[in-house]
Amino acid sequence: MNMPAPVRGKWDKVEFYTSYFLLLVLISFIGTRLAFATVWQLPTIDFVLSVVAMLLLIASFWFGRHSRRWRLCTIGFAAATQLVPMVIRQPVLLFPLLGALIPIAILVGCLIALSKKGADSRPRQAS
Repeated sequence: MNMPAPVRGKWDKVEFYTSYFLLLVLISFIGTRLAFATVWQLPTIDFVLSVVAMLLLIASFWFGRHSRRWRLCTIGFAAATQLVPMVIRQPVLLFPLLGALIPIAILVGCLIALSKKGADSRPRQAS
């Protein structure tokens, strides 16, 4: 049976391009950190986690083409591999990270509200 392909909504496009942008940002950040590891010594656990995160980020361009879950899990893992060792070594860094959660929570709330807005709901034009 020939079934029509599902049409991507606006929310899917936003999520798709946003997740790929985050993947590129994380690749550039972790790549820069690994490049500086040749100049300054990086703790072994940080180096191993960064290499694993970099490999997953590169692989996610292939495996995450059709899987939102893969892309989001890879972004979460890569971000955690950079933040968790840093906070464990310097617990005082947790305060600025908690402060950064406020605008992130606002952004996530706005994105959720946009995702629930149906394609049929358009503002009425006054005549």
